[in-house]
This record gives sequence, C-alpha cells and structure tokens, in this order.
Amino acid sequence: MRRLAGSVTALAAALTLAGCGGSGEPASSGPELKVTGAYMPVPAMADMAAGFFTVTNSGGADTLTSVTSDLSDDVTLHATEGGAMEERTSFPVPAHGRLDFASGGNHVMFEKLARKPVQGEKVAVELHFAKSGTVKVSMPVEPATYNPKTGH
Repeated sequence: MRRLAGSVTALAAALTLAGCGGSGEPASSGPELKVTGAYMPVPAMADMAAGFFTVTNSGGADTLTSVTSDLSDDVTLHATEGGAMEERTSFPVPAHGRLDFASGGNHVMFEKLARKPVQGEKVAVELHFAKSGTVKVSMPVEPATYNPKTGH
C-alpha cells in the first residue's frame, strides 16, 4: 500500500511539473507588438487629419484603447464599415494577428489641430494598449495621394 501511495504521489508531482511549462514556453504569452507603415496624408483642412498604421502581434491578445498626440487634444479611433464611419472606444489586437488602420477602413482622426502638419514632417503619436502600455510612433506626413503599397 505504501509503495502504491508513493508511486501515486510521484506521478502527481511529475504531472504538476509537466503542466508548468515543460515545453520550455511560458504558461501564458503576453502581447508582442510591432507598429509599421505609419503615415498621415497631408491634411486637406487646417483643423482635421487622419492617421494610418499596422499593428502586428506575435504574442497574446491586446487592445488598442486610445491614441494621443501633441498635434491635437482630440484624437479618436474610427472604423469604416459599409461606407459609414463610426467612432470606437477601442480595437482588439488578436493574438498572433494584426490590426490594420488603412485608407477607407479603420483610421485615427486628429481633430482641432494645434497646427496643420506639412509634407515631410513627422508627427509624434502615442498608441495606448491595455496590456502593452504606450508605444511611441513617429508618423511621417506624406502627400495626400500617398499609396503605402507603392510608397508613392
């Protein structure tokens, strides 16, 4: 009986240790974010601009909760679905996925601009995530007709 009890205890201990990441990977993976392709088309109006970028996540899920910039005290997140623009309070960043902000789709709106940015300038932007905290981005101001796929 004692030998059986000892074997059961040893087996339980081995299974517990195996469940603690025996594969060499952490039990839960946090988000691993990378922001690329950021740009702002030269604004057509003096008081409003849009911004675009891609967030690639090679880890666990996160949420983009807000965007801030010295360019404006009024920066909001927007989705465009079926041609209609709708303000959002946040956007999910899926685990091992991506979140795209692109012309005609999701975008950041900068309203009541402190000044109108000019082509060639770089606008400092901070993306705020629920788990990853703040990610600073330098958003170049590109021509109004800029196409990120061609770089022109």
